[in-house]
Amino acid sequence: MANIVYDRKEQLAQIQSGLLAGEEIIAVYDAIGVGTGFIGLTNRRVIIQDKSFVGKKVAITSIPYSKVSSVSVVSNKSWAGSYFSTGSIAVHVGTQTYEIDFRGSDKSQHAHNVILHFIAR
Repeated sequence: MANIVYDRKEQLAQIQSGLLAGEEIIAVYDAIGVGTGFIGLTNRRVIIQDKSFVGKKVAITSIPYSKVSSVSVVSNKSWAGSYFSTGSIAVHVGTQTYEIDFRGSDKSQHAHNVILHFIAR
């Protein structure tokens, strides 16, 4: 198994507990802001923990890369600066958009590039 990049051991363990046969984790990043708890990236899918449900319920949403229509860099700055000046991405799946805010632009850039790699095949 390759080196897995992750922020929190308990989030990594949660992703590991639900892996499919032959599935490998690439990264698990803690998310900040409203709704998302973390994002997991495997060689087969994007896994998002969504805390935005009523009654403190939490959903783990698995999105096969084949269902991701696009991935965006989200910025509230002008494009004059760096392409990854912010720590947010948006994952578009049909009419649904999942926005994930990271602690640091290096993590958002890595997550964006991993997702793009698998959807651009």
